[in-house]
Amino acid sequence: MSFHAYLLRCSDGSYYAGHTDDLDARFFAHQNGTFRGYTYTRRPVELVWYQDFASRDEAFQNERGIKGWSRAKKEALIRGDWGRIAALAALRATDRPSHSGLDQTTGAARPSSASG
Repeated sequence: MSFHAYLLRCSDGSYYAGHTDDLDARFFAHQNGTFRGYTYTRRPVELVWYQDFASRDEAFQNERGIKGWSRAKKEALIRGDWGRIAALAALRATDRPSHSGLDQTTGAARPSSASG
């Protein structure tokens, strides 16, 4: 049995990421309004990307990752533009603060800002 992570483009231009073990049935359910969730009021939907995985957990983890991506990164995924995905990931990594105490650009420990 295979599992799938997928990305739908909704009629309002937004994207919806999900995972399933039956891609055809899940797409049909989204398209026909069987699900009353996010896509229900945004039909019709279009399947724009999917990938097969060996386990449900892998598909779920992939879905969760994609849900956190920017619109630009999702569109690069749809195009298969892995260079753009990497560039956007690197850009985001340098823009957000690190909670690990490491400088995101060099990997070196940042000096403590605590005084005392």
